[in-house]
Amino acid sequence: MKTKAIIIAFWAAVLTLNPFAKVLGQSQEMQQLILNIQKLAQFKKILTQIKDGYQILNGGYNNIKNIAQGNYNIHKQYLDGLLNVSPTVRNYQRVSKIINYQMQLIGEYKRAYSRFVSSGNFSPEELAYMARVYDNLLSQSLRDLDELVMILTSGKTRMSDDERLETIDRLFFEMEDKLAFLREFNNSASVMDVQRSHEKQDVQSVRSLYGIKK
Repeated sequence: MKTKAIIIAFWAAVLTLNPFAKVLGQSQEMQQLILNIQKLAQFKKILTQIKDGYQILNGGYNNIKNIAQGNYNIHKQYLDGLLNVSPTVRNYQRVSKIINYQMQLIGEYKRAYSRFVSSGNFSPEELAYMARVYDNLLSQSLRDLDELVMILTSGKTRMSDDERLETIDRLFFEMEDKLAFLREFNNSASVMDVQRSHEKQDVQSVRSLYGIKK
């Protein structure tokens, strides 16, 4: 709208100069012509200034728009990049160790529990308690694995490489603690199992020695 108004004003000024062809021989009108030419020059100068100002403003707007768009694109690329899992994270050595710990935990608890059940040295209540401990430990370790899978899967969560590696380190130590707890628990139960087996053997030896029947 502003541009159209300027153009209309410009042509209105030009139309006021049309009588010049009729009065070129008259001194008074010649002076008027000179004044009109001067006004036209001033008007052109104003138009030039307006045009330059518009170009500056428009250029500034475009620059701001481009900068904003560029910042948005950079920001979007950064956020999208956080969704991608880099080879550095995927190949981190503690990832395989966490999985190996999980396999060890499952294997060791199954073997130990099977041994305790078959030994006959533990009551049903004691075996039920062991089962609850193992089940709780297994559930916690599976949650750790779920978190590990989420971290290693592109598009699941926005995290930098450093944040992913820190989380993997935490999961590594937590899984390490779980395996250490399992082994300590199994060792304690194994000691009790051996002691009770020895007690049974001692009782059986005494009975055999004195011919005592059950």
